[in-house]
Amino acid sequence: MPDLATLALFAAATLALLVVPGPAVVYIVTRSVAQGRGAGLVSVLGIHAGSVVHVAAAALGISALLAASATAFTVVKYLGAAYLVWLGLRKLMSARDGGEAAEPPAASRRRMFWEGFVVNVLNPKTAIFFLAFLPQFADPAAGPIAPQIVLLGVIWIVLGIASDGAFALLASALAGRLRGSARARRRLDVTSGAVYLGLGAVTALTGESAAARA
Repeated sequence: MPDLATLALFAAATLALLVVPGPAVVYIVTRSVAQGRGAGLVSVLGIHAGSVVHVAAAALGISALLAASATAFTVVKYLGAAYLVWLGLRKLMSARDGGEAAEPPAASRRRMFWEGFVVNVLNPKTAIFFLAFLPQFADPAAGPIAPQIVLLGVIWIVLGIASDGAFALLASALAGRLRGSARARRRLDVTSGAVYLGLGAVTALTGESAAARA
C-alpha cells in the first residue's frame, strides 16, 4: 500500500481538483436549486456511484486500455460532450417555455440518481483524473497495483461526497428566492443551460493530450 505521505499528498491533490466546478458540480447545484437539499444529496450519490465505475475500470486496467487507444478515449470524450450538450439544450428549452414551465418538473429520486450516474461516468474531468493522474500515486514496489488503485479511488469518492455534498447544501440553502421567482428560474435555466453547452464544447475540443500522456 502507498505510505501515509503519499496518501496525504493524493488527498490534497484530489481536494484541489474536486473544488473546481465541472459537469458533476453543475448538475448537483442545478438539482439542488430546483428541488432542494434532498434532490442535491441524491444527485451526489448518483455522481459517486459513477465514480465507482471509474475506480473499477482503473483497477481492472480498462483505463490503461483507454489511455493507450486514442480512438477509444475520443469515443468516451464525445459521448460525454453529447450528453452535456443534451442537458444544456433541455435547460434552454425549459427556459423558453415561460414562467410557469421554467421550473423543471420534479424529477423522481431514481431519475436524479441515474442522471447523476451518467453525468459522472461520461465526465471527462473524472476520466482524465483516473487515466493520467491517479496511477502516478500507485507504487509497484508497494505491492499489487489493483488494491492500491481501489484504495486511492475510495479516498477520491469519500472526499468527493464531502465536497459535492457541501455544494448541494450551500446551493439548496441559497435557492429559496430562485424557486419562488419565475424570472429567476428562467435565468437559472438559461445560465445552467449555457454552462452545460460550454462544458460540452470544452469537452469535445480538449482532452487528447491527456490520453497521450497517460
